[in-house]
Amino acid sequence: MATLLRKPEQRTVPAKARVAIIDIGSNSVRLVVYDGAARLPAVLFNEKVMAGLGRSLSDTGAIDKAGLARARAALARFAALAREMQVSELRTVATAAVRDASNGGELIRAAEALNLEVELLSGEEEAMASGMGVLSGIPEADGVVGDLGGGSLELVRVVAGTVTDRVSFPLGVLRLGVIRAEGKGALDRRVAKLFADSGWSGRGKGLPFYLVGGSWRALARLDMHRTGYPLPVVHQYPIALDRVGDLQRILAEIPKTELKAIPDISSARIPTLPDATALLLSVLRHLGSSGSLVSAYGLREGLLYQRLTPVQRLEDPLIAAARDEGERSGRFPEHGDLLDAWIAPLFDDAPELARLRHAACLLADVGWRANPEFRAERGMEIALHGNWVAIDAAGRAIMAQALYTALGGGLGCPEALGQLADTESLARARLWGLAIRLGQRLSGGVAAPLRRSRVALEATLTLTLDPEDEALYGEAVEKRHKALALAFGNEPVLEV
Repeated sequence: MATLLRKPEQRTVPAKARVAIIDIGSNSVRLVVYDGAARLPAVLFNEKVMAGLGRSLSDTGAIDKAGLARARAALARFAALAREMQVSELRTVATAAVRDASNGGELIRAAEALNLEVELLSGEEEAMASGMGVLSGIPEADGVVGDLGGGSLELVRVVAGTVTDRVSFPLGVLRLGVIRAEGKGALDRRVAKLFADSGWSGRGKGLPFYLVGGSWRALARLDMHRTGYPLPVVHQYPIALDRVGDLQRILAEIPKTELKAIPDISSARIPTLPDATALLLSVLRHLGSSGSLVSAYGLREGLLYQRLTPVQRLEDPLIAAARDEGERSGRFPEHGDLLDAWIAPLFDDAPELARLRHAACLLADVGWRANPEFRAERGMEIALHGNWVAIDAAGRAIMAQALYTALGGGLGCPEALGQLADTESLARARLWGLAIRLGQRLSGGVAAPLRRSRVALEATLTLTLDPEDEALYGEAVEKRHKALALAFGNEPVLEV
């Protein structure tokens, strides 16, 4: 049976481990299994059951029988799957609905019968985990995190890589309908009073508000659909304050059938969208926030992040994930890091661009298994749609352009990339791609030729080889050397 963690803050995550979290929320019960690099493990499996445990709390104070039955069945399935997947560490947590329900203990006992040790998180612990989750995916986050669940809303101040103040309010999306039924403006008045009494009024003035939770992510999906956004990735998607008001009007008019036809919006989330939007408007107003930004990372990722060592937390999550993907998909280990060091002398990139270049080099070999006619598209697809964090849409497009060029796509710019990043940055990425392409061809993807050679941009684009490697400068290498020199507006020179 998987190891059960009672005090996870006293444990650390190995560099590679298969860990899992069962999250018993107010709206859904979910199992997520993670595998890979500790700093940003890949999601191996993700399944949820919309049990609606918090649906009847406002009326009865208890979880209804149907919700309990769905949750029990989900827990039994998830416990069995975790065993079959040979999860080394399994953690089961419960939040507001189980915490507040008069019969929440019944579900905890059902979990214990399955050898699942449930951690009943307090509102403050839930808020802390949500804030840590946002910092895991957006390390530079400076603002207020809002985690909207079925039973509660957690607010967390994040700044300088840490969580400071936090609070939990009984404003879960399954409770909002009852509040709004009290009359026009009832929800806004409730938010205003809760914020004033807790000292949170105006606490987000001029700062971004980071959106966590399925209902707010669904709202972002609606906005992406309505605006024709070219990237189907919700993480770090911005929603301006005035746009939230537009979405509230759209939701009042749009037919339910049209909402159900929108990709990636769960039909179970649709009924919660009007209430979630009304709450967002009120929260942004009373916090004084400048706008909102979606975080795909929340409580579960925060629980993992809390268990990392200080050194692991300092790792760049984009580089960690790209390196892990490169090791899984590439032909030779360590090649991406060497490739970046090899081409770096050609570029005087600012730190943010340099890390994007590094990530592109780590992913430079991901297309080799693809059909040769589609390797460029494969590289672009991985950069655009991969499970990356600490990167915005423009950064994804820049990486995608570099890989598209590196994998044989040429100097063209696919339309979607031009909609996401500026022309100058994409031109820079094409140069990276050509340089990667030269290094890949010269070395054949192995390490030693890169270690023994160097490339420099001065009056000419000079490639220097050891005498023993002169034979490596074949026709294909010469062609790529000339292409890179031409792109720089220089002449290619070979020195032995």
